[in-house]
Amino acid sequence: MRSSSRLLAVLLASTLLGAAPALAQAEGSEADRLSHVDGNLPDAGNAAGQPAETAEANAPQQKPAFENQTRAPQPAELAKVETATIAEGLPHLWAMEFLPDGRMLVTAKKGQMMVLSADGQTRTDVSGVPEVDAREQGGLLDVALGPNYATDGMIYFTFSEPRGAEGNGTALASAKLTLADGSAKLEDVKVLFQQRPSYEGNKHFGSRIVFDNEGKLFLGVGERSDDPIRNQAQELNSGLGKVFRINADGSIPQDNPFVGRENAQGAIWSYGHRNIQSATLGPDGRLWTIEHGPRGGDELNRPEAGKNYGWPVITYGIEYGGSEVNEGITAKDGMEQPVYYWDPVIGPSGLALYKGDEFPGWQNALIIGGLVTQGLVVVHLDGDKVKTEERVPMEARVRDVKVGPDGAIYAVTENREGAGSSTILRVTAAD
Repeated sequence: MRSSSRLLAVLLASTLLGAAPALAQAEGSEADRLSHVDGNLPDAGNAAGQPAETAEANAPQQKPAFENQTRAPQPAELAKVETATIAEGLPHLWAMEFLPDGRMLVTAKKGQMMVLSADGQTRTDVSGVPEVDAREQGGLLDVALGPNYATDGMIYFTFSEPRGAEGNGTALASAKLTLADGSAKLEDVKVLFQQRPSYEGNKHFGSRIVFDNEGKLFLGVGERSDDPIRNQAQELNSGLGKVFRINADGSIPQDNPFVGRENAQGAIWSYGHRNIQSATLGPDGRLWTIEHGPRGGDELNRPEAGKNYGWPVITYGIEYGGSEVNEGITAKDGMEQPVYYWDPVIGPSGLALYKGDEFPGWQNALIIGGLVTQGLVVVHLDGDKVKTEERVPMEARVRDVKVGPDGAIYAVTENREGAGSSTILRVTAAD
């Protein structure tokens, strides 16, 4: 491990050099953005038992609705970690999934899918990937193995689908992944679901895929960022800013909350979301998501059927330009409070439930990738509430996180300079 003084120096340098507008999940022009829009790197010297975040909130007048809804204390004992580089010099990655044999299936933003050997040294391009719209926040996004992958080889992936004059939108596809003789290809590619309406934009596509224990698929998407189209997060006849629940073949489960309701999309599970880029099943098999907030206001939610999570009517945080979001309120009847929120933001991307032997103190904790905090954010739960929050600096933007078959944490990092590049790090407990 690097010394704490060197780590702090790196973090301070990153704050000065890396707080550029390129970190945005933003509305408005770059000129409207402030240098600290996306939050601050963690205070490496903060003590156990105290909140990891010490920077001033963007909206200090806003108060949490209940204890530990934000700035929960760190655990009494903080984890010590070591990192090792598994693969570097990769294209700008977005997601990673482990195959049963320990190899890694990764997606690259510009539309490339690859299979990496367990040691990261052998890389095989996957052919047959559909065209993607890779402008700004778009591209080839999440990937997940189907519930019966071991027998049918089916994978599921999301991408920003170009739709000609209509614009674009998040789409979910399935395909059979065929691996043989050192080659890899997608066969029988089918677009199973399309976020509608389409929109000519380049932000807030989401998205993350999670299969539940019954083989149903949850898909979290964004609300396309721009004002006023982001208001459609509140409309049931729009697919913007939603969590969808669908069957593995793309059909709609008949027990979804809005099936049969006039002027509503039957695939909707919950609504009022901003931009979901983190999702997983919790310890009891229920869905957890994290969405990018505005300037402040990243949210951890446990979406329930038919419920409204508020965006953009209620939210913590403020607009990127510094003004209030709508009326500046954080609560309203009929709208759900987040389980937890961050102000300043962490820039969440990727989420995994920890199960393994490498970190006994993290059992059943949520491991979050931090784009802005440039590391891991570890949230320890007490039922449906947050008990403690821990931060592990990685000195790089973390785009996705997975728990490996060996119990280690695998972090996909990104460097957005030039064409973009990525590294995969293996995180283990330090002696």
